Formats: sequence, C-alpha cells, structure tokens
Amino acid sequence: MDTEATFGLAAHEIALLAGGERAAVTVAVVALRLAGAVETGPGRTLCATGPEPEGLAPFTGTVLDCLREPLTVRELARDPDVRLAVSLTRIPLADAGLLRSPRLSPNRTARRRVAFLRERYPLPADGHGLADDDTLLAVALHGTEALRVLLPRFAVRAGLLTGPAAGPDAGRARRRGRFLRRAGALGDVTGHGDGGDGGGGGGGCGGD
Repeated sequence: MDTEATFGLAAHEIALLAGGERAAVTVAVVALRLAGAVETGPGRTLCATGPEPEGLAPFTGTVLDCLREPLTVRELARDPDVRLAVSLTRIPLADAGLLRSPRLSPNRTARRRVAFLRERYPLPADGHGLADDDTLLAVALHGTEALRVLLPRFAVRAGLLTGPAAGPDAGRARRRGRFLRRAGALGDVTGHGDGGDGGGGGGGCGGD
C-alpha cells in the first residue's frame, strides 16, 4: 500500500479512524491471516501458527504475540497489550491533528480523510487479483462489507462479523508491554516499518 496515497497512514491507523479499536484489531488479524501466521480454531478462536513473518509492524506483531494461545476476537480486543498498542497508536494520530481531546476520537479532518479514501478506493467487487495491501485497505475502509466480499469464510470462522465486545475481561490475566518492546520503548509507536523481534512459532488451534 502506498502510504503517500493514504496521507501517510497505515491500514490499521485508517481502520482506527474509520471504525475504532475493534476495526484496527480486525485489520491486524486479517494481515496475519494473509501472511499465513494465524488460523482459526474451535469456538471462533484464533491462534498463531508457524514462524513469525518478517517485517511485521509493532501493532500487528503485538496482536500476533497475544495469539500464542487461542483467543476469540473479543478476548483479543480486550487484551491489555492490545489495548495499550491501540492507545499508543493514537499518539501520532493526535500529533497529526486527526483526533480531538479529551477522548481522542476522530475529528472533522479525520472523518473527511476517511470519506475521501472511501471514495477513492471503493469496495472491490471480489478479491480476484487483489494484492494483500489492497485487501487490508479495503477492510480498513469498508469493514464488514469488505470482509463479506473478500474473506467470507475466514471472517465467519474467526468471529469477525460479530459486534464489538463490551465490559471488562475478567477471565484472563496477561503480561503487559509487548507493544513497547516491539516499538523500541516508544521509539516507534506509529506502526510503520519493521517491528519484528525474531521468529518463534505457535501451536495450532486445533480442528475447525
């Protein structure tokens, strides 16, 4: 994806502006799926599989780290490391004048840019011949509609078509700081560029 054509924004950043936290996590999950790094399991869970792909952005790498054990998308979105990654991703967006205080929600400029990008990059009719970066941009801009067109079976199996989670996650206590390690202790919180910190495979999710 040519970030110059998208105002310098990565796909998960566009998704965050267009659809919120859950949308950003969804884009990261789709990126990992396209890279062959996650698979679906029972109960609409996701988990990492095989070695880590090279060149993952810190945000996507953090999501992958959290999937070393099976999680649903709802559990993933509630994970403390993912929530921290989302919060830190907002910092450069705020610095770029795309978020309004105090809740750091998209402002008028952000909404205009998203509307412009949706017009410039309409929903593809199908996924035939579509590059991975273009798939991610479509999911970031068009959300559920793009998932239904481009990745229908995976979207259903992964629970990506259900609504966002609500309420605290009391069932899992997890380590914090994965995003900070990947981003180089806040040296790169934008999600751009290489953020991988080595390989290491995860176990399979089990049967679908």
